[in-house]
Amino acid sequence: MAGPLHGVRVVEFAGLGPGPFCAMLLADLGAEVLRIVRPGVAPDPQDITTRSRRQVAIDLRGPDGQAAALALIDKADLLVEGFRPGVMERLGLGPDDCLARNPRLVYGRMTGWGQHGPLAKAAGHDINYIAISGALHAIGRAGEAPVPPLNYVGDFGGGGMLLAVGLLAALHEAGRSGRGQVIDAAMTDGTALLSAFMYGFKAKGQWSNQRGENMLDGGAHFYDTYACADGKYVAIGAIEPQFYAELRERCGIHDPLFDGQMDPARWPLLKLRLADVFRTRTRDEWCALLEGTDACFAPVLDWDEAPQHAHNRARGTFTEVDGVVQPAPAPRFSRSTPTEPMAPQAASLDEVLAAWGAKV
Repeated sequence: MAGPLHGVRVVEFAGLGPGPFCAMLLADLGAEVLRIVRPGVAPDPQDITTRSRRQVAIDLRGPDGQAAALALIDKADLLVEGFRPGVMERLGLGPDDCLARNPRLVYGRMTGWGQHGPLAKAAGHDINYIAISGALHAIGRAGEAPVPPLNYVGDFGGGGMLLAVGLLAALHEAGRSGRGQVIDAAMTDGTALLSAFMYGFKAKGQWSNQRGENMLDGGAHFYDTYACADGKYVAIGAIEPQFYAELRERCGIHDPLFDGQMDPARWPLLKLRLADVFRTRTRDEWCALLEGTDACFAPVLDWDEAPQHAHNRARGTFTEVDGVVQPAPAPRFSRSTPTEPMAPQAASLDEVLAAWGAKV
């Protein structure tokens, strides 16, 4: 099988970050994604977010290029673009123009601030979008500045992933109604949505605005990372009482102070004492003692170590494409299994127009 999205056609207008990531997800699941790039841009196999699709160079600034893009859009099910509001409209490729020609088209728009609002047309990046959603404030150590969590929260989780969900939901609805629609995916909205769990804790009075003092932000001794004797780190997440008890038993922790697991007043001291425990052995030694048990333990692996871990190797969590190690497609399907990822490939405009049966 070629994946659950086999037969779905996607036109992607090349951008950076969340838009290509969304298109990658669709291609991983079997959709035929055509990436439109500026003339002179060659495929880059080391840009993993562009994998498993052909790219065609089209100059969108002229009428011929715009006509070619519209001809391809006529044959598409989904469209992905990540420009600032108004850019696609000025190119004659906005939602009104495209849906007038292809009423079943689902038109996905990926931006940081969204298509409307006071900040809609301002420049920004992931760190800015997660800042106004409350998420950035909550990430970091107590008494220290907020820490940017790479681009996971805004660009990819709250951005590209949410756009993919919206596109697939609208594609499903279009199959019933025969009508497409526009998806306005804003990273500010998506980041706020990803924070629903924490906002729920806050509503119950179980989460404070003080960074690094809550159960899941490194405030609790049983949910944090610890340095080992060799300078490497381990991660502990023993929240439930039975898992906490197993952690204590396997680590030989009998100090009665640890009995008050859920007493925040004890957490700072217990963190110091647990840190002393983990400094007594190397990371590999802790793995031999705790990995695979109900102590909720894992080694903290770097980018080189993670693909080599036995669990990741057994599941095929990583793959290699043209010498580039990269995450494999996810999730897994019992029947409509996607094909292995491929490096991006260049294609001529005439070739693509013919393959799609599109006429300019």
